[in-house]
Amino acid sequence: MDHLQPEYVAHLNPRQREAVLATDGPVSVLAGAGSGKTSVLTTRIYHLMRQGVPADKILAVTFTNKAAREMRERLQTKIPDSPLPFVATFHGLGRELLQTYGSVIGVSRHFTIYDRDDSKSAIREALKALDVDPKEVPPAAILSRISKAKSEGQTLTAFREKHGRESFRSRITVDVWARYDETLKKEKALDFDDLIVLPVHLLRDHLDVRARVQERFSHLHIDEYQDTNELQGKLAHYIAGDRKNIFVVGDIDQSIYTWRGATIDNLLKFEETYPGAKHIVLEHNYRSTSTIVEASNQIIERNKNRKEKHAITSNTKGERIVIHPAATAEGEALWVAREARRLIERGTHPEEIAVLYRTNFQSRTLEEAFLACAVPYKLLGTRFFDRKEVKDTLAWIRLALDPDRESDRMRAVQSPPRGIGKVTLGKLIAGKRDELRAADKAKVDTFELVVASLRELAETALPSQFVKLVIEKSGIESALLKEGEEGQERLENVKELATLASRHDEIPGMDGIAAFLAEAALAGDQDEMDRPEGDRKEKKPGVTLMTVHAAKGLEFDAVFVTGLEEGLFPHEGMGGDEERDEEEERRLFYVAITRAKKRLFLTLARIRRIYGTDFMSEPSQFIRDIDPDLTQFVDAGAFGPEAIIEA
Repeated sequence: MDHLQPEYVAHLNPRQREAVLATDGPVSVLAGAGSGKTSVLTTRIYHLMRQGVPADKILAVTFTNKAAREMRERLQTKIPDSPLPFVATFHGLGRELLQTYGSVIGVSRHFTIYDRDDSKSAIREALKALDVDPKEVPPAAILSRISKAKSEGQTLTAFREKHGRESFRSRITVDVWARYDETLKKEKALDFDDLIVLPVHLLRDHLDVRARVQERFSHLHIDEYQDTNELQGKLAHYIAGDRKNIFVVGDIDQSIYTWRGATIDNLLKFEETYPGAKHIVLEHNYRSTSTIVEASNQIIERNKNRKEKHAITSNTKGERIVIHPAATAEGEALWVAREARRLIERGTHPEEIAVLYRTNFQSRTLEEAFLACAVPYKLLGTRFFDRKEVKDTLAWIRLALDPDRESDRMRAVQSPPRGIGKVTLGKLIAGKRDELRAADKAKVDTFELVVASLRELAETALPSQFVKLVIEKSGIESALLKEGEEGQERLENVKELATLASRHDEIPGMDGIAAFLAEAALAGDQDEMDRPEGDRKEKKPGVTLMTVHAAKGLEFDAVFVTGLEEGLFPHEGMGGDEERDEEEERRLFYVAITRAKKRLFLTLARIRRIYGTDFMSEPSQFIRDIDPDLTQFVDAGAFGPEAIIEA
């Protein structure tokens, strides 16, 4: 290594060092699976600070709260006595920009963030108001259409002009969107899409604000750039400004979210957007055995819409990839559960084992098998923040910050029940308070006194302290304690909110509480994995069961990829351009197998029951794309190697 290079890059390989030391102008890094991109990002930020760039001038954007926390933790170990740069998800960045500068476009400083459940509830109410049965027109489908339109930069007016007369569903979407916007405005709330759309409009239309943001952040870093959508690409472009100190890391081969609006064009055309950009490829895989790395190359190099990259590794050859064809889906699940148990008995920690599936319906059979075999497991996707008692407590906290939030008021007044019935609630909603009976009015007054006292306490309390006060003063604690053992478990979930809120105790008062509420609203599935344990019921370690999409960015010693049958994985019915869909399914399989560090298992079933009908399955083409020398068949009773190779 050049003796002029700093000692803190000595552990990096030559291309990683090149990326770290390229501090000026636009830089794109094509980083393969397990290539140490997080180490490159954190070391580069550390290098900038050592070169004299103040921490508050550096911005780093990731795609999950988990990744953001990991980056902050790594930076903290490098600079324990220094302030940290601003590290957040895109939605977290949007929240920060709107909270700081949003008053210019009429956004309240203490706005509430609607999570997907909040949005679906509001849309359900809008459908009912339009006399449309939510069972006939699912709120999730309407939300998806509104979300896609917003992510493409369409306003309600533009959507109405373009699609308003196309079909019944389009007309309903327009009417629901209008009512949904009214609800958000009334509740002083923004949804996930607004957290990107509004900052883009803010920086596009207000040059003075854009200049302030560009002055604030002189160096921009973006992880997982292949997963950005068009608006996120624009937001990054506005922040980078004329300096163009934008450093992006991504892997086109791991682009698996086009159905959510992501476009690999942001990474593919980076050099067109930023002429003269430096392009660096990280091909060394530090994660997986050479067998798994070679298999991943064989899979992904069949795709055409990508940038050239061939993974290499100095890791050992490792064990062959195990393929198990089962007769039925139930047999497949039992084999996976038993094999996981054998791995645990031989010393693999349960937390280092993952079972991946293409679609959520596959989890039921797997869960039954793990229960039958007494193998501890956890199902990723049952979100902590979706639990009723947690949502009740969050409603109280939001109401204390903003007593005008009608939806939170209606939830809090019934959580716990305090003798205020539906008739009384109806009169309150209709603004007919003067029509309440004396007894009902007294109950409402008592409730509002509690809200007022909490609002006063919110002015100065630490976030964790405030959560404890809410649990106590709202009556939630005493109500749950009366419910016996089940109530105690639910109370433990509620108390864990205080543990989570303590992350924001450095900011006392309403700003810290608002930051905690934003974290809760923006939590994703992966946050369940590294959430502080607290007094959670699920204390025991277990094998992780999750979709391949949810596994992105994670790694495990042993990985089972299940359901490798034509029509299931690769999955049919993706819609859109056929070639691009096929390539995305291949990228998804590439993501699945590159989660494995030491052992990889591929399983499939000859017969699988879907929606009540038994289907005879053909083996997935992905299995045939792997060199047989890298694989071994185990218990291949359903169909052996010859049948799969010839299929």
